[in-house]
Amino acid sequence: MKKIIHWKLFIFAFLIGSVIIVIPSCKNDKVLPIEPIPDGAITIPNYDQRSGDPVAGYDYLVNGDYIKSGIPKDIFTSFFGTDDNNELGRSGDNATINYQYTATDAANGVRIVAPNCLQCHAQKINNELIVGLGNSMYDFTVDQANGIELVGLGIATLYGPNSPEVKASEDFIKVTSTIGEHLITDVIGVNPADKLAAVLAAHRNPVDLVWSDDPLLPIPSAVIPTDVPAFWLLKKKNAMFYNAVGRQDFARFMMASNLLTVVDTSEARAVDNRFKDVLSYIMSIEAPAYPENIDMNLADEGLAIFERKCQNCHGEYGANESYPNLIIPVDAVGTDPAVASTYQDGYDDFVNWYNMSWFATNPNAAFIQPENGYVAQPLDGIWATAPYLHNGSVPTLEDLLNSSQRPTYWERTFDDSDLDYQKVGWNYVVKNSGGGNTVYDTTLPGYGNQGHVYGDDLEDSERKALIEYLKTL
Repeated sequence: MKKIIHWKLFIFAFLIGSVIIVIPSCKNDKVLPIEPIPDGAITIPNYDQRSGDPVAGYDYLVNGDYIKSGIPKDIFTSFFGTDDNNELGRSGDNATINYQYTATDAANGVRIVAPNCLQCHAQKINNELIVGLGNSMYDFTVDQANGIELVGLGIATLYGPNSPEVKASEDFIKVTSTIGEHLITDVIGVNPADKLAAVLAAHRNPVDLVWSDDPLLPIPSAVIPTDVPAFWLLKKKNAMFYNAVGRQDFARFMMASNLLTVVDTSEARAVDNRFKDVLSYIMSIEAPAYPENIDMNLADEGLAIFERKCQNCHGEYGANESYPNLIIPVDAVGTDPAVASTYQDGYDDFVNWYNMSWFATNPNAAFIQPENGYVAQPLDGIWATAPYLHNGSVPTLEDLLNSSQRPTYWERTFDDSDLDYQKVGWNYVVKNSGGGNTVYDTTLPGYGNQGHVYGDDLEDSERKALIEYLKTL
């Protein structure tokens, strides 16, 4: 009897051991369904781009005179001081000017300081400046024109009302004082670039780009918030902007920053000729590497999940890199529709202005083509580009991949080292309500955090593995 019991125990132990071995094997062999490309997705056609000198492009981006009116240098440094960090490695006057500004010569030879593209297209992470990273820290909740007319009065008083210094600054002061009230956002960190373009266009003749003090077009009321996309993604994209409205010549779109103070199309052409170099520099930028350790075994598991859940829309990475350039309809992706819909109903005057303006003329024409959807973005350097979605409404990747976890109201410190490396994004505090310009309120028009629910059906372990893989991109 004793031997029989031992024999039965042996068989029982063997069977239990088999179950213990088999169960993990079955879990590891789980195959997720392939996420199909949503119905109605549009493939964006490719357009040839101008090529140039990336070294010259960087120099023009950080030292160039594409904004030809500004504050006399002596006045600027008296009010704002100097900056000895010189993160851009510039020389001369610019070695002591903050990286968001450039000292250059106005058309009449006066040395001025004006904002440059890096106000929106550079940001620090852990106190290290990353050129090309969209600035999610800038404060547009205050009127950017505050005090500018007083500065103009000071220039006239110091140098004389008919002085070269007044002439060199008057366009900058006039335009800034006109547009400032139209660009106020509800939350720090989002960008009103779409509204800025519409306001500047409303005050310029489409044929010769000459400024009009009175608006020539109705100015839309809504300020639609966007997150600023990273420069390094552009090399993969066939259209610019989240809603893919920017078609054909990318450099022509980029040089539109010159609309702030441009005198006429002769000046615009000179700037346009330099922006082919700027585009070449932007196309050369690589995404920054994730700065912490990565569990490569877990990342390998995440790759298998990515291939089935994400790759059809966001592309393939590594040796066989490819990117499909798809516009996903708003009805399919479900994210806040404001940026896409506004270009079809609200910014239609601006769309018509652009498509009949100097910007749409050959050579190097560009045009705007509204679509009711959003580009499925390339994901290179995604770890650095929080907050997520086109309006910056989701603070971390973990929240993005689990929509039930997304906070309705959340607040961050805007300290560039306050990062969450586990969830991947910004540390934040959940709030009970909106209010104040540091609390992101997803109930506001254009600020919604809904949609993109493609990670909701993942198990926690699968989501963790997917995030680990995304760190490698």
